[in-house]
Amino acid sequence: MADENEKKQSGMSRRKFIRNSSYLAGGAIGGGILGSLFGTNIFNDDQQTAPETTTGGENDYNRALMYFTRQKDFNILSEATERIFPEDDNGPGAITLGVPFFIDHQLAGSYGNNDREYMKGPFYPGSDFQGYQTRLKRHEVFDIGIQAIERESQNDFDASFLDLEGDQQDQILSRFQDDDVEMKGVTPTTFFELLRSATIEGAYADPLYGGNGDMEGWLMKEYPGTYMSYLDEIEEEEFINKEPQALRAHF
Repeated sequence: MADENEKKQSGMSRRKFIRNSSYLAGGAIGGGILGSLFGTNIFNDDQQTAPETTTGGENDYNRALMYFTRQKDFNILSEATERIFPEDDNGPGAITLGVPFFIDHQLAGSYGNNDREYMKGPFYPGSDFQGYQTRLKRHEVFDIGIQAIERESQNDFDASFLDLEGDQQDQILSRFQDDDVEMKGVTPTTFFELLRSATIEGAYADPLYGGNGDMEGWLMKEYPGTYMSYLDEIEEEEFINKEPQALRAHF
């Protein structure tokens, strides 16, 4: 990971990544991506259950893999999300917030399998206004994209993406953003936009879905979360600060 100076100086800053995004902080975040929380958890020789982590003094059972079967692939995803949403003076980055687990869970569910979406051809190169234009399901796009990240890293730096410095990782990701990578079945910009939007949504979605650990994504935005009613405060003239509240508070 990059040191503090590198994070502050990196051209691939959080502000640069999200300034053109159409997503807003708060309740609107996650509306398009949130799918089933349930998936198949399959492990092979390269995969072990993710280390048990704690959030707020309790076991966070959302920090377990549901889709990825190779730890290296999950680690590459984690590093990529951290470059998109890095830790800085404003608060924690994607890894601390649990964003990689959020994405893993979504890929295992209806979002990753494009459930209830029309997936027949013809498929065109597409424009910025045509939306999703590939026969690949989203989990396949992420699989191919992660493999391409590692391949480009090996070709450009003769090293794994996991071993690169932060600015080198940014160079690799920028090539996907700029449509400057060879990929089959999907454009690199399509993969990059899916990765970026999923990262942002994971940072701000309700913690129930695996990201936004300790609601710190909301705390950075001063978003109050999911209060059922404001009847007791609605007539107050002064601004009221409220601690964020997650969905599980209503269970």
